[in-house]
Amino acid sequence: METIIQLHAGDSLIIVDMQNDFLPGGSLAVSDGDEVIAPLNRAIFFFSEKGLPIFATREWHPPNHISFKGQGGLWPPHCVQHTRGASFAGALDLPCSGHIISKAMSADQDAYSGFDGTNLHLQLRSMRITRLFIGGLATDYCVKATVLDARKLGYSVYVLNDCIRAVNMNTDDDKKALAEMQAAGAVLIPLGHITKG
Repeated sequence: METIIQLHAGDSLIIVDMQNDFLPGGSLAVSDGDEVIAPLNRAIFFFSEKGLPIFATREWHPPNHISFKGQGGLWPPHCVQHTRGASFAGALDLPCSGHIISKAMSADQDAYSGFDGTNLHLQLRSMRITRLFIGGLATDYCVKATVLDARKLGYSVYVLNDCIRAVNMNTDDDKKALAEMQAAGAVLIPLGHITKG
């Protein structure tokens, strides 16, 4: 039986790291990452229509960030503050009322989760949010970390499984990430199972 979720007060949409550097042509591109923009825009429309809050996380690194290979990290330079690569995807319909959460802003601070070193939890709690709907990039890194932290903090979490894509440094990293999120209590649903009511 299909699970149909009706949106209501206490719900929020979390869009994870939909930045140019993670899209095709970017310095740390996720394969087919641009394919999630259209479904995310539909999710944005649903939540906006209901007057529910929308958050967008972003990596916001200094040029000498610890995660970059030149500093001994794993990744090529990406999402450097005030560059095009750090900007949100141009086709993403983020509303003016959206809340931007910047993370990993210091050279010696890395963060995959939108909750790590940010005030996201405080903002959600101040709005009496209890259910989170999460999509974005990448399934096996920042989406997973955000989902796991949200569960640790006591939120009900729905992962929009048609609004995510994985890096897949190993071929089954996406499957492992989905299994780990489900084991933590997150529910995987397609966007089509959400109704505005």
